[in-house]
Amino acid sequence: MLCWLSMSEIVERMEKLIDLYRQWRGEEPAEVTKLPGAGSNRDYYRLKSHDGSTVIGVVGTSRDEDHAFVYLAQHFTRRQLPVPKILAVSDDELRYLQTDLGSLSLFDALKGGREAGGRYNQKEKELLKNTIRELPDIQIRGAHELEFSNCYPQPEFDIDSVLFDLNYFKYCFLKPAELDFHELKLEANFRMLAKDLTSESSESFLYRDFQARNVMLDAAGNPYFIDFQGGRKGPFYYDLASFLWQASAKYPNKLRRELVYEYYNSLKNYTEVPTERHFVDRLSLFVIFRTLQVLGAYGFRGYFERKKHFIDSIPPAMDNLRDLIAMGEDTFPYPYMMDMLKRLTEMPQFAHKEEPVVKREDGFKTTDKDIYATNPLDGPATFSKYDGKGPLVVNVYSFSYRKGMPEDTTGNGGGYVFDCRSTHNPGRYEPYKKLTGLDEPVIRFLEDDGEILTFLDEVYKLADHHVERYIQRGFTNLMFCFGCTGGQHRSVYSAQHLGEHIHEKFGIEVRITHREQNISQVLPAK
Repeated sequence: MLCWLSMSEIVERMEKLIDLYRQWRGEEPAEVTKLPGAGSNRDYYRLKSHDGSTVIGVVGTSRDEDHAFVYLAQHFTRRQLPVPKILAVSDDELRYLQTDLGSLSLFDALKGGREAGGRYNQKEKELLKNTIRELPDIQIRGAHELEFSNCYPQPEFDIDSVLFDLNYFKYCFLKPAELDFHELKLEANFRMLAKDLTSESSESFLYRDFQARNVMLDAAGNPYFIDFQGGRKGPFYYDLASFLWQASAKYPNKLRRELVYEYYNSLKNYTEVPTERHFVDRLSLFVIFRTLQVLGAYGFRGYFERKKHFIDSIPPAMDNLRDLIAMGEDTFPYPYMMDMLKRLTEMPQFAHKEEPVVKREDGFKTTDKDIYATNPLDGPATFSKYDGKGPLVVNVYSFSYRKGMPEDTTGNGGGYVFDCRSTHNPGRYEPYKKLTGLDEPVIRFLEDDGEILTFLDEVYKLADHHVERYIQRGFTNLMFCFGCTGGQHRSVYSAQHLGEHIHEKFGIEVRITHREQNISQVLPAK
């Protein structure tokens, strides 16, 4: 669900959060910092008191979803599980305060191994093992005396929810891929899979979105769990499949086997477990289901919402699917579905591509795009005075050509300047003249028209390569500028979207300045 908010609505939501903090703390916060957005419609803020202590404030759009999180967090806290504690909740349950678990997620801590194509070092492997050993605690002990009627959007994992996700894959990924298939035959196999997935009763808590981004680490590396508001009663296999087969993590099969073993042995401490063979067979069914489920999500967020991060996640997910298909029909007795999935992986747009590798700094191999052939006649390399300083900060500006281009204050001599004036101008129409490229009606106008999206596709390719090279070389500053007639609509839209794109993809500090609108924003390094 998308939720468009005007600037006044955003300010009002934040003011109400500060009111809640004032009621709880008895004083105004000394500092409020908006945190980078997550995948939901909730906004997160870090509120700092005058004595330096901090809490996290959350502003949601769904009362039922917020209620589920608050209830589950309070229940898990009573069970002494490692989750954030709820400190205060507004009467309408659209805002709440929780303890601050810091800024280091497991996802961040695993960056080295992830960027090395799944070659994790010993410290990273230990973090993974510590996390996976704790999962049964929240699944089994957390389910004790839990009232699942509080869960959102439904209390239990059932056939209808499985079929919903499988059809999500069919309509948002399979059909846009334009693969021919027999819909009735596929539907029959989907129903068989749904029946098998729900054939065993379960009393455990299904986390639903268990992934490295939703695990925070304290100073000692101990895991804390967040974002479990979509949880419900369900089989524990689901979360293990969700975590270990997350496409972007690129966990190698050997490491997956080790982590499955760690989980299985930890699970024995909490409940009676099936035989290893039965456990692995059941887990395989949830792995292929979860793979189809995430491909559906990538299709919707990538193909329909045009979010590059999700499009980039499709190739590793397809690699996971190839590995599963290779396991054969003995593991997955759904012949038509498996044949259709095999044909899907063979489509040209999903062709597997090998990446070159070199050694990473700690001795492990890693993907490398910084290889240049040398010649004896080249002589020794020379370096810029800006090499090796880092970290990179990107400045993105919108401006009006009538008032001249923005000045570079870093001493680097500027960067890229893009002219947006070739694209359709909403400023020519009366309803948009007093709005900017940050306002939802203008955004809708530009995206429905589509010219600006084609324009930005090429900008993204150029910017991504440039940012990546600047990071590799340890440069400190890079500037992108977008100009249009008045610096109000097209340039503002383009600057905002490129800035957010770079921040999301590279996690570096991005400073966005809409010069003619007197608006500035800093997206802090992750």
